[in-house]
Amino acid sequence: MTKELAWTWLLLAGLFEIGWPIGMKLQSQPAWRVAGPALSIACMAVSMGLFWLALRGVPLGLAYAVWTSIGAAGTFLVGVAFFGETALLLHWLGVALILGGVACLKLA
Repeated sequence: MTKELAWTWLLLAGLFEIGWPIGMKLQSQPAWRVAGPALSIACMAVSMGLFWLALRGVPLGLAYAVWTSIGAAGTFLVGVAFFGETALLLHWLGVALILGGVACLKLA
């Protein structure tokens, strides 16, 4: 497997990592009582499968940091954009620190 393909799997895994908290959030709405948890389970399964594929070409520590940071930062952004959650300057700084930390791991 090429490194480019491994990184593609990792980025996709991170995007699916955003899906499971969304499903959990949607579960609180009556129309999503069943579909919300189903979305969560499906996103978890796809995310873990893609992460497993990515580990064939990306070191474990770096891959895990990238995977979870995409999930954390992406979930924050979705919460702000679609669920009206608070986005204070300190929240944005936290996200920037997460992404900066991952960039340091990649550059090292």
